[in-house]
Amino acid sequence: MKRLTTVEEWHELMKNSWEQPFILFKMSLTCSASLTAKKELQKLKSELPIYVVYVQNDREVSNLIESDIGVQHESPQLLILKDGKGIWQATHYHIKKSAITSAIKSYV
Repeated sequence: MKRLTTVEEWHELMKNSWEQPFILFKMSLTCSASLTAKKELQKLKSELPIYVVYVQNDREVSNLIESDIGVQHESPQLLILKDGKGIWQATHYHIKKSAITSAIKSYV
């Protein structure tokens, strides 16, 4: 997982999402649900790049993501982005390796 920390990085990812879909994981560093979701995500075997936003530290980026893709922020939250938009999301204890794998097969 690569940490996403700047607005510029976010804009570049969205621009490139037409060529390279990606996974975005928004998490809280103090939330047990976030830690559980992160463990599930770490089990995932995928060719898609994975980016993480720590919502406490990178609030500006987190808020911009919500605004740009029109998906209400929750934490933890996992999104798959493609063609400049969010195409799938899961939150909290719905973030499971099997669900993510299935979504990648169905939507990417």
